[in-house]
Amino acid sequence: MDQVKFSSEAMHIKDHSSKQLSNETVKKLINQSQEAKKQAYCPYSKFRVGAALLTLENKVFTGCNVENACNNLGVCAERTVIFKAVSEGYRNFKAIAVASDLEDKVISPCGGCRQVLREFGSNWDIYLSKPDGSYVKKTVEELLPIPFGPEDMAMKKVDISHEC
Repeated sequence: MDQVKFSSEAMHIKDHSSKQLSNETVKKLINQSQEAKKQAYCPYSKFRVGAALLTLENKVFTGCNVENACNNLGVCAERTVIFKAVSEGYRNFKAIAVASDLEDKVISPCGGCRQVLREFGSNWDIYLSKPDGSYVKKTVEELLPIPFGPEDMAMKKVDISHEC
């Protein structure tokens, strides 16, 4: 049985499965992303997005999009929640749920968010949801095929020491 605990830092979901989340856990994660959406600061686009991130330790972090008058300084909900978790020492994730106000289609992370999600692995789940709670489940790898990841930084490169 899943159990959610609320605290000032983050919420906890108890789910003993390592890969496959229970339907109850998925619903709770989506609900938490919908609640996070309510905190969105989006005076320019009026496009609210919320995210809920589940760590391997079953801790849930939530975040929302935060816009800025200088457009490129805004931050998406997915990046907000990843940065929040990483700043608290978490680096391994089971799943993320993303919510918006779109009624006719699920919300999907932008390219920049997909790359940030990929930084922390390609084989974890993303639940793309609609306000009614329906969702589509994808993995990071499915949303970002042929990615550039941390392991690419260690790959053999052409020697350019004489050019630098």
